[in-house]
Amino acid sequence: MEVSDIKRMKQLEAENAELKKMYAEMSIENRAIKAVLEKKF
Repeated sequence: MEVSDIKRMKQLEAENAELKKMYAEMSIENRAIKAVLEKKF
């Protein structure tokens, strides 16, 4: 494995972590919205 491969892998790991964080935040928001809508109807 070359240095460039290691750098790219670290970039992908950082991007993956950011995407997982975004997904978690959106999932929480989605559940909150569903809970509010269920109470209104």
